[in-house]
Amino acid sequence: MGTTAKEEMAHFWEKNTKSNRPLSPHVTIYKWSLPMAMSITHRGTGVVLSLGVSLFGLAALLLPEQFPHYLAMVKSLSLGPALIYSAKFALAFPFSYHTWNGVRHLV
Repeated sequence: MGTTAKEEMAHFWEKNTKSNRPLSPHVTIYKWSLPMAMSITHRGTGVVLSLGVSLFGLAALLLPEQFPHYLAMVKSLSLGPALIYSAKFALAFPFSYHTWNGVRHLV
């Protein structure tokens, strides 16, 4: 009879442990470069944008009031200019970066 999957995996790990070689390349062995960082940031901003649009759409469907009510509620908090500009930047950066990096990639 043949061996079980558990026995095969035990043999595989035993062989790899004896050889003392890495299992696979890892991010820590690569020297960081600008294209690598831009690619990771592009993927991250894509995830952030898709989550943001999904959450905004879900909120629009589930929240009882209309958007102007919630906008007035935020305005009534009297947040400082530094916090407001930081929030605006946090909203605008992913969209701008993802868009212009996509255009750069296409060109």
